[in-house]
This record gives sequence, structure tokens and C-alpha cells, in this order.
Amino acid sequence: MKVIPAIDIYDGKCVRLLNGDYDKIKIYNKNPVDVALKFEDMGVTNLHVVDLNGARSKMIINKKSIREICIKTNLKVDFGGGIKSEDEILNAFDLGVNQISLGTISVTNKDLVMNSVSKYGFEKVIIGVDFLKNRIKINGWTEETDLDLFEFINDYYQLGLKYFIITDISKDGALNGTSLENYKKIQNKFKGIKLIASGGVSAENDIKELFDINCYGVITGKAVYENKINLKNAIKKYGSKKNNSMS
Repeated sequence: MKVIPAIDIYDGKCVRLLNGDYDKIKIYNKNPVDVALKFEDMGVTNLHVVDLNGARSKMIINKKSIREICIKTNLKVDFGGGIKSEDEILNAFDLGVNQISLGTISVTNKDLVMNSVSKYGFEKVIIGVDFLKNRIKINGWTEETDLDLFEFINDYYQLGLKYFIITDISKDGALNGTSLENYKKIQNKFKGIKLIASGGVSAENDIKELFDINCYGVITGKAVYENKINLKNAIKKYGSKKNNSMS
């Protein structure tokens, strides 16, 4: 299983939100590149980066930080936030990211998603699924839709998409455990899905539980920054240093 630390960037700083609330921002480091370098020293191979400014905009905002992470580390970056047009998809790859995570446009512009798959390949596109009470939310979690979690996943699963970052907003940044039961249901319903669990990791046992149900990956943010888990040990126990299609 991929153990993937997260760097959320807001105004050029490494931060975390609580339950997606932009009024509840905590700054952990003023330089996201330094954080990425420290992760690499711990044995991390994959990194999840989110442009929080971009998530509420129509374009990537924190380009400088993203580019420097890609240049100054060997980390394989999956990136989301502000990717809402064909130009911004191209910009993301030009910055050096390995994969793009498409959240809002996976709801609002399915044609663009599928065109991106045709152009870059299935291995380069992740569907970002952000949900609250089994309903999909978009635009930096500020707008609720009437889309059902499982129906939404099924639409893209049937089209051949493999990678899904699935975030339970109620769990994000709360350090109260993951949405394990939902992930179990998803794993059972969609065979072969590369499910990357996001939100709620509070201790190493949360990672173990996801490992035990054969999740493809887990994203952890606040638990690392708050020293609730030892990232190096977690990678050694549950992660893989061997790069595969996500690397």
C-alpha cells in the first residue's frame, strides 16, 4: 500500500484545514518545499499536493511552490486544486507533476476528463471524490451537489478509470479515524479499483486497517504534522518503496 503524505498549500504556505473549513487554517511550515524534502528523507516516494487557493479558483495559484517541489525532489506528485480547464491540465503537467487529481471538473465537465484520459492515459488521471454524508461536494468543498457517492464512482469506474482519491470531508483533519466502512463497501463493489483513502488518519492503526482491506493507498496529513504517527515506520510496515504505475 502506498503511504502518501499530503502537502496542502495556501498562500505559499504548508497548512491544514479542519473539515475543509477555510476559516480553520493552521500553518505548519512557511516553505512547502522544505516539508517535501523532509518527507523524501523519510523514504517517501509519493506525495499528494493540493493547491487550496486554486481549489476555490479556476486556475492553479501556487505554481512556484509546486514547481520547486517537483524540481528539488524525486517525489512522484499527484496534484489537485485549480485544474478546471484544458490549459490548467497542461500547466499542471508542465510544472512536473506525475498525476492530476480532477475533482470539480469530474462533476462539471466529464468530457474534459475523458479527453485528458485519451491524451495522457489512464495512469495519469485520478478522480478526486470529496463527499459529505454520501453526497459529492465541489469547488473546494464549498458547493454541495445531489450526486450520490456510489453512483458517482460507478460512472467513472464503468468508463475504465482506475484511480480514485476518496475523501470523507467529515473526517478530514479531525484525527478521529477514517471512513473505513465506506471504503470497505467501495472495495467490495468496485473490484480492482485503486482506492486511495483520504481523511481522518489519526494513528498507525488507521493505516493498518486500510492495509488490511487492501486499499491501494492512504493519504495522511495532520497526523504526520501533529506527530500522531511515525511516517518512516508506517512506510516500512505498510508501504512500498518499489515504484509502480503511480510512481
